[in-house]
Amino acid sequence: MVAKTVQVVGLGYIGLPTAVALAGAGITIKGMDVNPTHVDSVNAGKVPFLEPGLDEALQKVHAQGLISASTHASAAEAYIVSVPTPFKGNHEADLTYVMAAADEISPYVSKGVLVILESTSPPGTTEAMADRITANRPELRGQLLFAHAPERVLPGRIMVEIFDNDRIVGGLTPEAGDAARELYATFCRGQIRVTDAKTAEMSKLAENSFRDVNIAYANELAKICERLGIDVWELIELANLHPRVNILRPGPGVGGHCIAVDPWFIVDAAPELARLIRTAREVNDSRPDDVITQVRSTLATLRGKTDEPVKIAALGLAFKPDVDDLRTSPAITVAAKLAELPGVTVLVAEPNVSTLPTALSDKPNLKLVDLNQALREADLVVGLVAHKQFKALDPAAVAQPVIDTCGIWR
Repeated sequence: MVAKTVQVVGLGYIGLPTAVALAGAGITIKGMDVNPTHVDSVNAGKVPFLEPGLDEALQKVHAQGLISASTHASAAEAYIVSVPTPFKGNHEADLTYVMAAADEISPYVSKGVLVILESTSPPGTTEAMADRITANRPELRGQLLFAHAPERVLPGRIMVEIFDNDRIVGGLTPEAGDAARELYATFCRGQIRVTDAKTAEMSKLAENSFRDVNIAYANELAKICERLGIDVWELIELANLHPRVNILRPGPGVGGHCIAVDPWFIVDAAPELARLIRTAREVNDSRPDDVITQVRSTLATLRGKTDEPVKIAALGLAFKPDVDDLRTSPAITVAAKLAELPGVTVLVAEPNVSTLPTALSDKPNLKLVDLNQALREADLVVGLVAHKQFKALDPAAVAQPVIDTCGIWR
């Protein structure tokens, strides 16, 4: 029988849409987040971040009394854990948040309860979470259901893809896998495939590592084309005319909480075998330095033999177009490195945020401005994110030299 009350632990970019989707299916949602601002926003029927379509969906289920939020766990018939899984300094997975969530819900679980880990995790994490909970509640050993259900949605399209995309769920037992499938089937119109938990965990890592390798190939092509005097955007467009070729777009690096992080979990699990995956990560992580090299070269031309002050417009901070998610964004890394260049003032235009992130807020020669001011005052324009506001510009109206790292006008 499908749970009538579900506690979603973590009301962030994935947890909140999942909670709203379940509430839309008539399930009572008890949201839980350690961030009181998120909790207050949800209890007011407001989304604390930018995601198209989520505001309206949250308002609807909030008005129906189907969703509430708290900073503490409570009793429910099922739990979905959707918390961050960053990596440590040596690229080893940091499961602190997962284990904290396990400890938080342990006092409230009861016989037959389903606990789903939705956070992207290294193989074996669901089992480790289960061990933590059963260690806290030994009287329930063998009486709880544990599963993994990796999300497969694209920020900016979450409220479409969370319903339409196929899903993978994996249980520590067949019964747990079936229970997870039944819960997600309440709102998911895509096919739901059931496997074991470790395979489900690895599937998400494999998907994102595949994309990371493809992006690294595109970024390497961009560097080669720059040296050879070839337009990389035209090259990729032509190569992709081949029916079995699909080269992704180069950029200033790879960001977000998935593609920039997940491949390291595979490398950590099998370092001597994951050579291609490691190399792709290193290529993509080096891209901000490549951008700075291009900027230095252009600055030398602009300045000639003098050290005249130069204003650089940096277009975009988010990790991808048309979102306000700044997690591990290479654009932030580039902006910070631009501010370290001598005699440079950086004018950042990011239409989706109102304040600078902590990594940039202490730089006296870097400020957040609107797009018009950035273009009006800049001597050089560096395109970092292809936001729709930037793509709408007529490139002919941008008189300054442009370093377009992400194909804003292609």
